Amino acid sequence: MAADATEGMADLSVYDSVAFLDHFKAMDDPRHSGKVRYPLDEILLLCLAAVISGAKTVSAIAQFGEMKLAFLRRFKPFRDGTPAHDHLGDILASLDPEAFQRCFVAWISALIGAPVEAIAIDGKTQRRSGSKAKGQAAAHIVTAFAARQRLVLAQVAVDAKSNEITAIPALIGMIDMAGAVVTIDAMGCQRAISEQIVGKKADYVLALKGNQSALHDDVETFVDEQKTKNFADATVSRFETTDGDHGRIETRKFTVIHDVEWLLDRHKWPGLKGIVVVESRRESGGKVETETRLFITSSTMDAERLGPFVRGHWAVENSLHWVLDMVFRDDECRVRTQNAPVNFATIKHIATNLLRKAPGKGSMLMKSHKAAWDDDFRASVFSSVHAA
Repeated sequence: MAADATEGMADLSVYDSVAFLDHFKAMDDPRHSGKVRYPLDEILLLCLAAVISGAKTVSAIAQFGEMKLAFLRRFKPFRDGTPAHDHLGDILASLDPEAFQRCFVAWISALIGAPVEAIAIDGKTQRRSGSKAKGQAAAHIVTAFAARQRLVLAQVAVDAKSNEITAIPALIGMIDMAGAVVTIDAMGCQRAISEQIVGKKADYVLALKGNQSALHDDVETFVDEQKTKNFADATVSRFETTDGDHGRIETRKFTVIHDVEWLLDRHKWPGLKGIVVVESRRESGGKVETETRLFITSSTMDAERLGPFVRGHWAVENSLHWVLDMVFRDDECRVRTQNAPVNFATIKHIATNLLRKAPGKGSMLMKSHKAAWDDDFRASVFSSVHAA
């Protein structure tokens, strides 16, 4: 596969451009026997360079390595070239995904530096990663997303015999969230999760639905009663936003109920300090749709400060899940062997963060196109995070 092993060999003057790979040195190499022809840092660099350039399969990554060996040698020796797709697939399948993720968390923590204010936690299924013939469920990944920086903080794969309720505590345990507001949908509205977040010196905003039926019913009844009285019997703060584009007008009214001692006495919910009511009204094409959503929170912020955190939760859908599907075609990915689906998800999350920090104001899709077309721009994607 390789041309002359000295052609385009890495120049020490440009090594800093991929210094972020140092955060991944702690990973154990599962290839214990014999000579390792393809070091792990070179494998990771190959995968990242290919994925940010549009490669969506292991075969495409291997093909990128053959065609862009001179580019790769700007940064690392690649003395034996790059591996064939079957060898590359074996490496991705054998890597320890938990160790890979710990390295990822160390890197992104160094990259962000300052404390994160808003963390949205949500799950996504890699729809084509399962196999009915083999009885293999599709990989489901729960991700912690820095909503304001729009960067992935960490991920945990949901065990095939479990669900997000067990994965979320593991994810929370991996990251520093002191001072942050953590938003999670109704699946994460659990006592143990609430207690864990408060224990890490963070606040929660948790969607409240029927999975906590007694708490939900009490809150819903109280809110309905207070709405008929315009919240005259409750201590509240309010905030309203109106957005309009493409003929659609959407109004959101945020109401935070601050006096919830009665609810805390009744349910003993860890850290409970308030109820958040979000009333949405959408006008489009002559139709009007309304929706009321309920949340519980450990924060004492008023509605004007807390409302943006509630709304910002959907950044995980719009700025991460949509990007994974539109830029990296995540729902079409058929990587299935052993640990490969989870490890490939981590690679795509690293690639997402790299493209997000890349120079220029283009969309993520346009940046990926530029990385495919222009070797220098692709190199700049790496150098934009070299300080980490």
